[in-house]
Amino acid sequence: MVAGQQGDPRKYVVIGGGLAGLAGAVWLAEAGKQVTLLERRGRLGGRTHAMKVDAVDDLPDNGQHVIASGYEHLFRYLRTIGTRDYVAFPKRGTLRWPDGRSVDMYTRGVRALGTLFGGHPDASPLERARAAVATARLGRQALHQPADLADLTTAQWFDRVGMPAKAREAIWDWLALGIAAEPVHQESAAVFARVLATGIRHGIAHRRAVTIGYPTTDLDTLYITGAEKYFREHGVEVRHRAVARRIVIEDGTVTGVAMADGSVIPADAVVCAVPNGNIGGLLDDLPEHADIYARADKLGYTPIVSTNLYLDRPLGTRSEFEALIGGTGVIDQVFDRQLMTGRSTDKAWLYCLTTSGAYEQIHKTNEEIVAEQLELLRRYYPAARAAKVVQGHVVRMPKATFSQVLGTHDLRPAQRTSVPGLVLAGDWTATDWSATMESAVQSAAVAVDLLLARDRSR
Repeated sequence: MVAGQQGDPRKYVVIGGGLAGLAGAVWLAEAGKQVTLLERRGRLGGRTHAMKVDAVDDLPDNGQHVIASGYEHLFRYLRTIGTRDYVAFPKRGTLRWPDGRSVDMYTRGVRALGTLFGGHPDASPLERARAAVATARLGRQALHQPADLADLTTAQWFDRVGMPAKAREAIWDWLALGIAAEPVHQESAAVFARVLATGIRHGIAHRRAVTIGYPTTDLDTLYITGAEKYFREHGVEVRHRAVARRIVIEDGTVTGVAMADGSVIPADAVVCAVPNGNIGGLLDDLPEHADIYARADKLGYTPIVSTNLYLDRPLGTRSEFEALIGGTGVIDQVFDRQLMTGRSTDKAWLYCLTTSGAYEQIHKTNEEIVAEQLELLRRYYPAARAAKVVQGHVVRMPKATFSQVLGTHDLRPAQRTSVPGLVLAGDWTATDWSATMESAVQSAAVAVDLLLARDRSR
């Protein structure tokens, strides 16, 4: 008899098959619970999945992910489903300028300090010293946030601590954009500070700095197929194209989930793990639903565009991931899928370009985006000037993450609700991180712990 079919007769329903829902269902099953996972689409993974490109018989991702070594809950999830070994941590990345110059961006060890202190090729010793002082101020203020930090954008915070322009161009504007997916002139400084403080505390606790890694396989293999295998082995029922309308609460107790087809799935506890844009209606029976709906609506969305360019030749990249900075108008990241995954180049070389905060790009046609990104590559890589696009694959994500602009830092609701059998999960709920995979999985860990603690107290 598999776990989840013995002992505890209570029924646990997880709404949402994204990363938060997957982790929540896995850990409830691990605790021996009877779990039903509801997903409105025909596949699991939410905003994290691979996509088949038939023209080149390839399986790129819907968006390239990077993974920080401080993602403790994410690594717990990957260990549980058996895919932890598919994440690698290189010693360095690359910062690249339009004139062909490049600088190594070290992500661990003593050399990482040199990157933080202004890795610009034109930075003078004095500018590097000023960057070091400003970096120290950032760290101190992240750990002990000034009262007015929530009223500042990240750009204003950088100005306040005296971060030199070249250090900002080389690393800090790019880092802040990567963390919160918003341009620094509109990103909340409090959001960036919270993540920076989390990284500092993690580094102190583990006596090593947080570093940046990447998946060495496609996102389906990394996040989904292992979970599906785990579900089969532990008796988790997965229902695809199952649209939940309302979590039924009677006399302060969860009793079920009302579905779009008119049926009701019995439930003794529910993990509501849907994005902030899909929460409306589900919590109508919850006393504080109006407040949660208002928070979800005010958080809004941030667009990200991911472009998979299949080229007829290699670009000559130095690292698995490179940042294109200096005079581009937007900060782009280029991921060399050959170096990352060892993929075959029999048909083409694949490079993934990710544009965060893509407010203008999101409205362009596929042809315009492909042409724009190819021209961008030609400005930075001499080998790209004669390159031809074998296939262009554009993925628009207009609601890629919840928005983290100025004024949003305190909007994220807690996982706990006033009804003990109902918990929230998702990257948009309150965690130590911004809109990341770690935030999604950390929220699931908190939600599951709340339900298990309730069970122990009964």
